Amino acid sequence: MAEAFDSVDVIVAKRDGHALSDGQIDWVVDAYTRGAVAEEQMSALAMAILLNGMDRREISRWTAAMIATGDRMDFSGLSRPTSDKHSTGGVGDKVTLPLAPLVASCGVAVPQLSGRGLGHTGGTLDKLESIPGWRCDLSYAEMTAQLESVGAVICAAGSSLAPADKKLYALRDVTGTVEAIPLIASSIMSKKIAEGTGALVLDVKVGSGAFMKDLDSARELARTMVDLGTDAGVTTVALLTDMGTPLGLTAGNAIEVRESLDVLAGGGPADVVELTLALAREMLVAAGRDDVDPADKLADGSAMDVWRAMISAQGGDVDAPLPVATESQVVVASATGVLTRLDALTVGVAAWRLGAGRARKEDPVQAGAGVVLHAKPGDEVAAGQPLMTLLTDDPDRFARAEESLTDAYDITDRSEDAGVASYRRDIILDRFT
Repeated sequence: MAEAFDSVDVIVAKRDGHALSDGQIDWVVDAYTRGAVAEEQMSALAMAILLNGMDRREISRWTAAMIATGDRMDFSGLSRPTSDKHSTGGVGDKVTLPLAPLVASCGVAVPQLSGRGLGHTGGTLDKLESIPGWRCDLSYAEMTAQLESVGAVICAAGSSLAPADKKLYALRDVTGTVEAIPLIASSIMSKKIAEGTGALVLDVKVGSGAFMKDLDSARELARTMVDLGTDAGVTTVALLTDMGTPLGLTAGNAIEVRESLDVLAGGGPADVVELTLALAREMLVAAGRDDVDPADKLADGSAMDVWRAMISAQGGDVDAPLPVATESQVVVASATGVLTRLDALTVGVAAWRLGAGRARKEDPVQAGAGVVLHAKPGDEVAAGQPLMTLLTDDPDRFARAEESLTDAYDITDRSEDAGVASYRRDIILDRFT
């Protein structure tokens, strides 16, 4: 059977800065997914997209074409509205764990499809798998039943959702085209739209520990994704949030679960609580439930009740002790003064090298490994005081982890005019609708 278009013509059109037609986009995404467009041809097209960009119509059509390569979920039959959150990833970002049960406790169902960590960014599924018995692979029927009975589910995305994305994602990774914003946006949004949620809140991280290092590129990504959601009929909001400093006081797997439990119990680090509540409020408003204050649900234990039900429904033992690393090493402050900088990327790399993350998708992770922070920017510290504790099951990993922390922080003499508070960052930097 003859193909509707010629792949070279499509590549040349984008190479020369032209907009691709709807027909060209539909064909090239489908043909690549079924193997009629070769890897080297899609590599050339991805590079042309990186260099010349796409307009809003092109990106929207590209996203729809990726969705069309697979299945679409439909949760419209549930007894409550649905709302979901996606984070572009960072260090210590455990917010999904308390957020999903919190929003569910407010009467909105949360179908949260999550992934695994790669490199210095942690993965939600890796964190939850530190809970004995918990499983991430659920069928569509199991998801639907759990959303109706519990109100929240966190699980792996099945291979049937936007299969074009899995193939294209792997190609971008080895062809220097990961940074193409049209391809980043369509990758994220094709899966989220196919997931079938009624509303979506995006947490777009910016800073050293984030994928987007600068505000301009983060704003462009946020705007593009909000437009994609809107064009697809999904109520979509994006918050730009700071990832120059790790979120909370832990970066790892089991240790981040413990911190999430602190939040659900009404405590936890102030920055994690602030971001969790901000995202919860956005999710509730987007789903038409602005009559509930999620802070009340943290205070009265309702969110914790949903957490226990959600973990139990997926086979997890909510009362079992979480894994603990067998080895630890303390990093102490080199001077007395105010901690003025704590770099998220270096802490994330240290956690990764300790065994909390992976270099390749097939690598195993250590449940107990990671970094516990004892101070954040704005805190006064004394020379010799513990700044962070490194955790691992393999003491041979300490040397490389410490190596990554060589330029992790700054301690400055406290000046009369600066003040401690001036070194604390705002977590939420911007909002897009």
